[in-house]
Amino acid sequence: MDLLHKKCLPCEGGTKPLDEEAARKYLALAPGWMLEQGSVKMARELAFQDFKNAIAFINELAALAETEGHHPDINLFSWNHLKITLWTHAIGGLSENDFIIAVKANALLPNSIRSAPPLIPEHSLAKLSHYAQTHIL
Repeated sequence: MDLLHKKCLPCEGGTKPLDEEAARKYLALAPGWMLEQGSVKMARELAFQDFKNAIAFINELAALAETEGHHPDINLFSWNHLKITLWTHAIGGLSENDFIIAVKANALLPNSIRSAPPLIPEHSLAKLSHYAQTHIL
């Protein structure tokens, strides 16, 4: 399946999100991404050489998202680290659109970053997210 050349299609409420088995099959096409909350969301963490390169990538990703009409959550932290989270809000889970964006986002990355391992293990992110929701927001 060539997701790099597919376009995102509008997703309507009532469409069922991908189940975990289907999400894992798609995930194999998007190296560096991991499922979160079972298979409700997917995310990728990246570290850039500096702030300027991180912002340049965010701008490229924003342009891609606008073109596709499907927008990720983007979190810039520690001046050069990003966490990109994808999920289809209208259906409350993952759709093929999320994997199209993930594959296209990977294609925007410099070769040195494409295969970087996650910066923070998923279980640590869950703890951090819970802390932020209960103590900061």
